[in-house]
Amino acid sequence: MTVKPGWQGRFFEDFEVGDVYRHNLGRTLTDADNIWFTLLTMNTNPSHFDAEYAKGSPFGKMLINSCLTLAIVTGQSVSDVSENAVANLGWDEVRLPNPLFVGDTLYAESEVLEVRESKSRPNAGIVTIRTRGLKQDGTVVIEFKRTMMIYKRGHSPKQGLHPAERNAAS
Repeated sequence: MTVKPGWQGRFFEDFEVGDVYRHNLGRTLTDADNIWFTLLTMNTNPSHFDAEYAKGSPFGKMLINSCLTLAIVTGQSVSDVSENAVANLGWDEVRLPNPLFVGDTLYAESEVLEVRESKSRPNAGIVTIRTRGLKQDGTVVIEFKRTMMIYKRGHSPKQGLHPAERNAAS
């Protein structure tokens, strides 16, 4: 039997300016997602949890909480861009050009904007990406830049954590 490694995520050396990653998983938003997230985060704007209130808004129905949109699109990008992150260093230029509603399906893609060595950590580098969230018809609902410190290959603390790897090292 041949044991093959699963997806390890990208390391600093794997990033090149101009690369675009279309993240694999879409996510359909539900009433429960929106209401629970909104109430959990103590957002008191009723356009996210009161359907009667939202009927009188310019959109005529409840909006998906924009922080939930940011969280899901960021999450969709993790396996491709930040699974091996030491830390997120910042989100910049967050834009919400179009609304997202219950029942919409959210997709994401990221473009590598900048790759540079870390001045403070020789075992990591800095990567800046632009991520876009699109709903099922291709309409952009969120766009942002994110800067992360990413481990270089061979320096991630997750290496050797699988029990079979630990036992083999003993």
